[in-house]
Amino acid sequence: MKAFLLLILITLFSSLSPSWSQTRFVDASELTLIGKAMPTKHPFHRVDTAVYKGLTASENQQARSTAGMALVFSTNSSFIDVRARYIWEHRKDNMTGIASSGFDLYIKDHGRWVYAGTGVAQDRNRAVRIVNNMDRTLKECLLYLPIYSELERLEIGVGMEAVIQSIPNPFKVKTVFFGSSFTQGTAASRPGMSYPMQLQRRLNLDVCNLGFAGNSRLQPYFANVLAAVQADAFVFDAFSNPTAALIKERLEPFVEKLVKAHPHTPLIFVETIHRGKANFDQKVRADEAAKRAVARRIMGAFVRRYTNVYLVTNPLPAAQTGDTSADGVHPSDMGYQLWAQNLGEQLIKLLHLKKQ
Repeated sequence: MKAFLLLILITLFSSLSPSWSQTRFVDASELTLIGKAMPTKHPFHRVDTAVYKGLTASENQQARSTAGMALVFSTNSSFIDVRARYIWEHRKDNMTGIASSGFDLYIKDHGRWVYAGTGVAQDRNRAVRIVNNMDRTLKECLLYLPIYSELERLEIGVGMEAVIQSIPNPFKVKTVFFGSSFTQGTAASRPGMSYPMQLQRRLNLDVCNLGFAGNSRLQPYFANVLAAVQADAFVFDAFSNPTAALIKERLEPFVEKLVKAHPHTPLIFVETIHRGKANFDQKVRADEAAKRAVARRIMGAFVRRYTNVYLVTNPLPAAQTGDTSADGVHPSDMGYQLWAQNLGEQLIKLLHLKKQ
């Protein structure tokens, strides 16, 4: 009798709406991929390293990561799954697995992008559920891809009868952010929390992230990449990695190449932030002060010479970094939020933007 009742219950529940609980996967190529500064042969690479030569092995690997990229789509599914295949996965002590290899979902609610869910599969090549138990109204979704790892394939899972469709890029004013691990997003807890991605949602910017952790040293080949990119504005975290001596040696030709390539495009250089370890380490404090001094001197001349070149100083004031350092160098989520807030106020003025 119990077995007969159990069979009836199973039949009843399976007949209600199995198509909503079962999963079908859609290839990411059917959806809109945003956050790319330039086209590449592989859809998930940031720079085509077969075209732009000179990058080191480490820089090549970073160019193939998906930092700043996101899928935008609409769906009425009650859940959203992600299934990824990785070529290479980044692992480091100051990065969560979610940030370096996982996915970060935002859904538009009353005109604002609201956090909806995060995940990364323990078995990286299996599916992970990012959000569940949603109502079945059609929703606009923004799914950030991993900050550091390299993807070979990506699929989005929804209910069998649910709608999932590509939507146009919802963001305006293509803005390329170039810089260090700060820009790429080291120590952010998840992909959507780096300061460029927070600025994307805060200011409705079409952000392209070209952060190269530890490797952004004003190299001429990076200037070649940036000269080839077409954008509405550029923001440079250019002084965090190079020493004062390198800034003195490389900054002028770097800026001159960019001004020649983009004579009417805003080129916004941002002073490096105060690092937590500089509070008591006198050498770090002196080195960082030297970098700021030489950058201010050289950039001051460029700002006076060119109407489209700007310098933003003190993007994350020292008074705000006391408890916002994740590892003595990189900000925590709170630090990146303050950075986005302070820099965002300057970008609103310089680019004539409206706060969302």
